[in-house]
Amino acid sequence: MFGEFNFYGIAFPGLLLVSLLTLLGTRMISYVLARKGFYRHVWHPALFDSSLFIIVLGVFFTIFSKGGI
Repeated sequence: MFGEFNFYGIAFPGLLLVSLLTLLGTRMISYVLARKGFYRHVWHPALFDSSLFIIVLGVFFTIFSKGGI
């Protein structure tokens, strides 16, 4: 598990930082998919975006954890 990140004396959990990075990555992927017209083929875009967030979070968590890639 991640430790904490200290920013001017305020401790932030590592998962919070990874979640913010994931949100940024998910928004970029979603924007590209929307521009390509992918969402016309998706039944429920909000569920798709939620699932995409969880998948990208898992990928980033695996990459940034100590036992990761």
